[in-house]
Amino acid sequence: MIEFLLVVLILVAALVGVLALRRRARQTRRDAGLTEAQRAIVAEEVPLSRALPAEVRPAFEARMVDFLDQVEFTGCNGLEVTDAMRLSIAAQACLLIANSGAWYETLRSVLVYPDAFRSKMKDHDGYVVTERETVRSGESWARGPVVLSWADAQHGAEMAHDGHNVVFHEFAHQLDDLSGATDGMPDLAPGQSHAEWRHVFDEAYAQHLYRVQNHRHTLFDPYGAEGPQEFFAVAVEAFFETPHRVRDHAPEVYDQLARFFALDPASWRQP
Repeated sequence: MIEFLLVVLILVAALVGVLALRRRARQTRRDAGLTEAQRAIVAEEVPLSRALPAEVRPAFEARMVDFLDQVEFTGCNGLEVTDAMRLSIAAQACLLIANSGAWYETLRSVLVYPDAFRSKMKDHDGYVVTERETVRSGESWARGPVVLSWADAQHGAEMAHDGHNVVFHEFAHQLDDLSGATDGMPDLAPGQSHAEWRHVFDEAYAQHLYRVQNHRHTLFDPYGAEGPQEFFAVAVEAFFETPHRVRDHAPEVYDQLARFFALDPASWRQP
């Protein structure tokens, strides 16, 4: 019995040692940040990253290092995922959380297709369930994975000021889901009021829905009319890519998102 306990203690000690070594190795990588070659790729692939304030960049790079350690990228339909692809997607995902306490806790996998992919959707009408196939540029599943079209992810990064970015959109859903439901009500930053957030976003969503239904010009992507969760995701896209428009025309939405992300992209010097 004593020998058995000694073996168990040795195994536990060895496991603790391995975990400690892994933590130290990860911390060393986080402290080092990206290599110069990786920084050059990120700057080229994700122009918006160049606008990040200098004081935010170390945290941004540390988040990227953690993201690349945690998440496995899988190419689909014959796509070979390159380091540049990984860095581009990781940079876009980590821009959202560069200065906040949020983290993609449950995400372990990102699936990347060459371009738009087919996805089966189910519509529920009472007891009737209808299955249909749609063509999509991205999907976010509760607790992961995220599925992306590389062509759309790359285009979204290159066109940094058109208000459309599929990576921002799908990773906004990942943040939303951390609250336990993808419903446009994420876990807020410390000190943020849930009641105030709900009031601001409910009113903005109602106005957006009215404008879409009446074929009027909208500040946010019309797809946001699909539901509060989609409105939150398109608002995140606009917040990062067209921040001045959101600040000027939807200041309360801008203020809530600025507090949530602890970022003020309207003040950034744009590339």
